[in-house]
Amino acid sequence: MARISLVTGGTRGIGFAVASALLDAGDVVAVTGTTDDTVRQGVDALRAKSGAADRVMGFSCDVRQPAMVEAAVRQLVTTAGGLDVLVNCAGVGIGAPVADLSHDEWQRIIGTNLSGVFHCCKAVIPHLRQRGGGWIITISSLSSTAPFIGGAAYCASKAGLNAFTESLMQELRHDNIRVSVVLPGSVATGFSGRPAAAGADWKLQPEDVARAVVDLLRYPGHSLPSRIELRPSRPPQR
Repeated sequence: MARISLVTGGTRGIGFAVASALLDAGDVVAVTGTTDDTVRQGVDALRAKSGAADRVMGFSCDVRQPAMVEAAVRQLVTTAGGLDVLVNCAGVGIGAPVADLSHDEWQRIIGTNLSGVFHCCKAVIPHLRQRGGGWIITISSLSSTAPFIGGAAYCASKAGLNAFTESLMQELRHDNIRVSVVLPGSVATGFSGRPAAAGADWKLQPEDVARAVVDLLRYPGHSLPSRIELRPSRPPQR
């Protein structure tokens, strides 16, 4: 029986790479995006890349909205017959000093990066318990441990995510639900409005992060790598 995985923010960037890698591993994969158009484009691209049209589905879902999250999870479980893995990739980042950051931007960053993960975890836990176990893997960031100027909201959201994930790991480990957090350093994506090719000669690639996720899922049941830090091997020297 194929493993069933849900990847939030799976229509682009790291989430797309994770979804693609899980398809290559034989999973049935559902992705979420914030609009019907992005979901349709993401699903089409995944089907074309993997050649696995029958194992890809997508749902429009703003992870800040608990009702939308619950509806997407419910539809996935009904359609696919269950759920084994949640990978939290949905995230936003806005670089701005606190004095210039609007209240709405703060709410969007915290709501997506932190509260959104809470909503997704809360929605999937009953289904993972029903399956007898599974995985919750969350993509955080090394900026959670190394804050930078202009990144107060983003760094705070990711630092909170680390603490949330560690607490959740302790809550669920005896349900045979393994919980891990992956902290990548600089990744060559178009995140936060940056050109995707900027720094591509030294930054991590989305596929590097996806490999860490797939490798986690291969660990034997008696082990739990609860936190992975992933850095570019040769960043520019200062």
